[in-house]
Amino acid sequence: MTDDAHPRSGAPLVLMVCSSGGHLAQLLTLDTWSEQYRTRWVTFGTQDARSALAGRDVVECYHPTTRHLPNLLRNTWLAWRQLRRERPAVVVSSGAAVAVPFFVLARLLRVPTVYVEVFDRIDSTTMTGRLVRPFSTLFCVQWDEQLDLYPGSVNVGALL
Repeated sequence: MTDDAHPRSGAPLVLMVCSSGGHLAQLLTLDTWSEQYRTRWVTFGTQDARSALAGRDVVECYHPTTRHLPNLLRNTWLAWRQLRRERPAVVVSSGAAVAVPFFVLARLLRVPTVYVEVFDRIDSTTMTGRLVRPFSTLFCVQWDEQLDLYPGSVNVGALL
């Protein structure tokens, strides 16, 4: 969907960046933002993501992302294009690795970022959480146990 066709074309853009599956399911719980803001999703072009996001503004990113240098570079270029062209009000992610280039470049461009750590890791940090934390404007967790893993984070409660 083009911006001109969006019913809130003048509203600020929220860029939701995540892997498909559980990461997408968690961010979908925040989709009430689409009532007030334009929302663009960046996720994998998997069947579950296409089904869950049918009719929404979606940009497909490249996978696999973990330890796959060519797709990291492709996603970095995609992040650069999206961030420079759209200038979102905020970038929000729950992981996984696709979040990294978006958060690094958003920080360089002074675009605020919000990371929501996944709900199923309460005894150790995730690789993505460790990588994006220095670039996060707001780092959120879903359990009190995660507060010890990420000092200074905010517990927003379980999203699922």
